[in-house]
Amino acid sequence: MGRDNDRWVEDLKAGDESAIADLRDALRRNLRKALSPHPRADESFLEDAVQDSILRIIQRVNQFQGRSRFLTWATSIAIHVAMGELRRKRWQDVSLDDVISDATGSPNFAIDRQATPDAELERKSLRALMERVIEEELTEKQRTALRAELKGMPQAEIARHLGSNRNAMYKLTHDARKKLKAGLEAAGYTATDVATMVTR
Repeated sequence: MGRDNDRWVEDLKAGDESAIADLRDALRRNLRKALSPHPRADESFLEDAVQDSILRIIQRVNQFQGRSRFLTWATSIAIHVAMGELRRKRWQDVSLDDVISDATGSPNFAIDRQATPDAELERKSLRALMERVIEEELTEKQRTALRAELKGMPQAEIARHLGSNRNAMYKLTHDARKKLKAGLEAAGYTATDVATMVTR
């Protein structure tokens, strides 16, 4: 290979087939190593992820600013592409009804084995309040979307299940989170209070 950053950019802008082939080989190698723990990341998956990544890298090659090695930058894009596809595959066969009917729509709360009875009571109160605000203050569609999002379902998958698009879903969940925040603040909770009790 032996290309420096400038040469990679020049060759890819020119559509040099040798550079594209070298990039494909490097990305396949790097993705195979990065995604080795993922059982869904088989050779077929890697090939598709590499192809999608090359298209995206070529489209964005003018954005490369040279703050790292070109292949490091390109690999980070490829990993982002591959992880997004793995998340989508993980959720594609999951029913939205199953996600939102699984216990409650509130997030997981951190388990603190050292918590005092007062702290545990506060945690339970916050969880109950969140569930009440979600149930009483949000529209049915907002409840569905927010509960699915709180369970970890990607917005693109929620949008697909609801027959919507990502922009509309972003607006829907943004408005739902605003209502939830307002309900919590009205009861005297701050974002910091919630963040300390909710598992990230």
